[in-house]
Amino acid sequence: MTQQQSIQKAIRYIEARLHEPLGLKDIAAEAGFSAYHFHRLFREQTGHSIGGYLRMRRLALASRRLLEEELGILDLALSCGFESQEAFTRAFKRLYGLPPGRYRRLFRHHHSTLERIDPSMSTNEALAGSPLKGWFLSGSHPHQYRISLDRSIIHQGSASGHLESLGETAPGGFATLMQQFRADEYRGKRMRLSGFVRTRGASGFCGLWMRVDNAAEDVLQFDNMNDRPLAGDLDWNHYSIVLDVPEESAVVSFGLLLYGPGRVWLDSLRFEEVDSSVPTTGQPAVPELPAGPVNLRFED
Repeated sequence: MTQQQSIQKAIRYIEARLHEPLGLKDIAAEAGFSAYHFHRLFREQTGHSIGGYLRMRRLALASRRLLEEELGILDLALSCGFESQEAFTRAFKRLYGLPPGRYRRLFRHHHSTLERIDPSMSTNEALAGSPLKGWFLSGSHPHQYRISLDRSIIHQGSASGHLESLGETAPGGFATLMQQFRADEYRGKRMRLSGFVRTRGASGFCGLWMRVDNAAEDVLQFDNMNDRPLAGDLDWNHYSIVLDVPEESAVVSFGLLLYGPGRVWLDSLRFEEVDSSVPTTGQPAVPELPAGPVNLRFED
């Protein structure tokens, strides 16, 4: 089992037990590590301590339940693992900027609203009018999909990116929630894209992807997780792509792919430099070719 797989196993364990008391030793044991080593590994991969991650996820769960349930603040605080209403209120206000009661009053009638991009727009129009700043919809059949800002299903904070099919999709059709930027600041570096993904009804496959092109638009580095695809109904978990950015790079593109029907959410992304000890996940930019011509007489 790789370190990334161990992190994913631990996160599945946490997500299934957010309402229960959880200790570092139990979580580390599930992943097959000592508590000390796993705490360091988890922070390195996700950017969070174990305690910080648990607190953040319980607060995200509480923010949704505040809008969907009539449960009192104290009962909600206790059911989400906080020892008192006061501790819950302090933590909630620190993360969301509002005490939980006021958050409920302000947002209860708006939380299910999805802010959508018209898939018929051009890239520049989509970027200009997008509620997902910097992101746009692309793919082979973008008109069969929709991207939106979801304020109901979140990993942390107050919103997540959402990509969904609009019914039947063309065979082999896909769409992506994506963005692009110049590679100038990243040339010669090894970069890791990581984030949290949730799926529902993804009957094809989906995954993070990243691509590095030169000025002639030749693909230099690429990975779309097709050797470790996501499908079906998966709760929030952490995934990553690691690619080198060669000196001749011009453009970096990345995003979230969805082949076929389904819905997928993306949140808590990080884009960061890693050292050479972190293995790359990339696939060959061109197919592997034979060393010379073969079967020229068509006799084999």
